[in-house]
Amino acid sequence: MKKSRVDPRRCPLCGNNNECGVAAGEEPCWCFRQTVPREVLQRLPLEARGVACVCRTCAMNHNALESALRRMAEVLRQR
Repeated sequence: MKKSRVDPRRCPLCGNNNECGVAAGEEPCWCFRQTVPREVLQRLPLEARGVACVCRTCAMNHNALESALRRMAEVLRQR
């Protein structure tokens, strides 16, 4: 069986500590209580899926970006 090179304690998107409760042996992980957008999960490399959590920053920055894009679209529609 081939061993994964993915570190379950690191966010596969940015490489920072993902604060994964499961990897730390402190179940449940924070992501069990928070919705991580599908778009963020789709950006994960295939080998990292089911192996490492994204960090809160990557999960939440996506939400902030989506919100900013919606506001910008609304402003443009009002012109």
